[in-house]
Amino acid sequence: MKRFFVLSLAAVSMAAIQTAPSSAADLPRKAAPYIGPSYYDWTGFYIGANGGYGWAPDFASDAKGFVGGGQLGYNWQTGRLVFGVEGDLQYTSLKSSETVGGVTATGKIPAFGTARGRIGYAWDRMMLYGTGGWAYTKTDVSLTNGVTTVSDAKWSSGYAVGGGVEWAVWDRWSVKAEYLYVHSGNVQLTLAGVTAGGSYNLNVARVGLNYRF
Repeated sequence: MKRFFVLSLAAVSMAAIQTAPSSAADLPRKAAPYIGPSYYDWTGFYIGANGGYGWAPDFASDAKGFVGGGQLGYNWQTGRLVFGVEGDLQYTSLKSSETVGGVTATGKIPAFGTARGRIGYAWDRMMLYGTGGWAYTKTDVSLTNGVTTVSDAKWSSGYAVGGGVEWAVWDRWSVKAEYLYVHSGNVQLTLAGVTAGGSYNLNVARVGLNYRF
């Protein structure tokens, strides 16, 4: 009986020793933490500069020229949607002259600014967006007959709409291409004692560079 007990105990012990490594190997292992893909985050303040071309087919006789300035804004991203606000101030060389009956009329659009909202859809570092809001435009008109010159300049309130594409080329730098349609609103000018009003449209195609904080 003792021999049977000893042999049984030895057999059980050997079985336990032989199966121990495989049992340890079968223990569940802790899963490695999942690391998802890294996407560019558009959230934050930015400042930048831009330049391009503008044309106003219904202002004087088709005024056109250079447009350039700076912008300041803020983006907030949720998922792929990017919401933002942007303000800009632009200088332009848009000018047009026409002579009728010995009198030369010269029209200029020396500056304009906008304050707009933006909404975009981002694919990592690429974003398509639409924009729209308020515009503030300066209009300058003068008349001269070679002897006497009269002129007037006014700021007027209108609106701007457009869209573009922006690409984050580095972590803090992005480039954009944008189109804006700017409506001057009603412009009231007084020349030689006569006050007249009207409005016109300005088209702007520009590229820009932004630095993100």
